[in-house]
Amino acid sequence: MLGAYYLIIGAGFLLSLAIQAWLRRTYTKWSRIQNSLNLSGAEVARHLLQSHQLSSIRVLEQKGKLTDHYDPRKKHIALSGQIYREPSIASAAIAAHETGHALQDQDRYGPMQLRYMVLPIATLGAQYGPWAAIIGSFIGSPSLVHYGLLGFGVALMFQVLSLPIEFNASTRAKEELESMGFTSPEDRAGASKVLFAAAMTYVANAATAMAQVLFLLLLLGRSFFKSDSQE
Repeated sequence: MLGAYYLIIGAGFLLSLAIQAWLRRTYTKWSRIQNSLNLSGAEVARHLLQSHQLSSIRVLEQKGKLTDHYDPRKKHIALSGQIYREPSIASAAIAAHETGHALQDQDRYGPMQLRYMVLPIATLGAQYGPWAAIIGSFIGSPSLVHYGLLGFGVALMFQVLSLPIEFNASTRAKEELESMGFTSPEDRAGASKVLFAAAMTYVANAATAMAQVLFLLLLLGRSFFKSDSQE
């Protein structure tokens, strides 16, 4: 059973690596092409925030590559250095995507609100749920398997909730960029490809988490079988 578990983990890891490599290739290509407005990612984000009366949200530069995110607690958009400073198609697309998350926060977008509610439990569930289920299956403790499955189920919920949030942010990003005049065929094509590749990383994460939960269900059945045979 452990062999099957490691096989699932390995397959998910390889899938994530493949999609991350695809994202980097896509990003690299469109980060070399200047957008038609000649605006950096920081300028795009600030323009969009101001157009929605969200100028109180800060746009910050941070270290790393493709580490861009919106923090709803601190109310800031953090952009990696290249995205922050360079006027590429990729920079504009990613900055607009993160601004899309700020707009979701402003609108109190339901899936985003729910995701942040389950975040603390999901983090613990992802770390300890699988091991609790595996240990419970070996010692014949259905209760421990139940707890592990429940914890990891919340982690799966977090991944699934990320999908509509990310795709919605990308849809908002495209609409906002068009409203700015980001309408040349090259701009549109590049932005769409960058945003789609980025969203697919969340699809891969959700698929991996779902496979792990299915395996934990197999462990749960095994635990019940062991328990029944001992009675």
